[in-house]
Amino acid sequence: MSTLEELREQMDEVDDQIAKLYRERMHLCDEIGAYKVRSGVKVLDRQREREKLQHVTGQMEDEFCKKGVRELFEQLMSMGRKLQYQRLVEAGALGRLPFIGVDSLDAEGARVVFPGTEGAYSQAATEHYFGKNCNSFYVKTFREAMEAIEEGSADFAVLPIENSTAGAVDEMYDLLVEFENYIVGETVIPIQNTLSALPGTKFDEIERVYSKGVALMQASRFLEEHGDWQQISVANTAIAAKKVRDEQDKSQAAVCSAYAAEVHGLEVLADNINDESGNCTRFIVVTNQKIFLKDASKISLCVEHSHESGSLYHMLSHFIYNDLNMTKIESRPIEGRNWEYRFFIDIEGNLADAAVKNAIRGLREEARSLRILGNY
Repeated sequence: MSTLEELREQMDEVDDQIAKLYRERMHLCDEIGAYKVRSGVKVLDRQREREKLQHVTGQMEDEFCKKGVRELFEQLMSMGRKLQYQRLVEAGALGRLPFIGVDSLDAEGARVVFPGTEGAYSQAATEHYFGKNCNSFYVKTFREAMEAIEEGSADFAVLPIENSTAGAVDEMYDLLVEFENYIVGETVIPIQNTLSALPGTKFDEIERVYSKGVALMQASRFLEEHGDWQQISVANTAIAAKKVRDEQDKSQAAVCSAYAAEVHGLEVLADNINDESGNCTRFIVVTNQKIFLKDASKISLCVEHSHESGSLYHMLSHFIYNDLNMTKIESRPIEGRNWEYRFFIDIEGNLADAAVKNAIRGLREEARSLRILGNY
């Protein structure tokens, strides 16, 4: 019987042969890629790959080896495609990427829309990004803000996309698919809620507290200390502050920002009442123009792929191969296709980068659909 060292030596010999054959295979893939560049043939040939997988699995006798050799050749063919995509990009065959790089956003004199009302966190985010003197106005809903961009009544919209405690804003992801609008910037605002009421209000006068449902949840420990207060959900924190101001009832208070309290003339009775002190919300800046800042460093994509085993893995491999760092992934159900999902992915990079172009070229050919939501 062979010793462990002898068996390992034999395995090393086989591995050396595999490495040599891999080099030969990739050399052939490179030549095939050059031919495809010259002739305009698509890189991905699904029928050829299916036949190849059927052929190699047919040479295996047991199910374990069938599954293993299938996975091995799926990877080999995937690496071959990525090399060929690279050759296409080097040859200038980038596909359609109609985004124009700009040095800065043309924000002077621009109209900016935000959802909510005066004093909303989205207004604070708008002023943080565009400056306090920006020409801004508000609408009630996220959808109305996206419609304002689409129809041209606003040049930019500032919209919440993610909260560090509550997670993703699902409606925004759905709207990014529905509308032909694009992300060109982002800003992060700390969420530091207060308990605010009419000037001169005492704690023992309060009976009802109004705020957005998420904001009430985020201040649950503080509110539980006053269990006799009725908690009532409204559309957002600024509307809660406005309601307290308009109704002039000292039995009412609002969980809102100090900014909203100031805008609506309320007095802050308790500051920083959130359960978690580091809570913040990320806002995106959206426009209907296909532009990106030349120094942009993040790209947001929406990808749909075939509903079969390994498809998401193969999609993500384009980022791995091109050394692109994926910073976020979210999924949302696809309308009319039960239990199928589209994926929203953020990666680090710029649309002018060769690695990004290569990854996007591969995704374009292999995904069911790909949308670039913005580079910012």
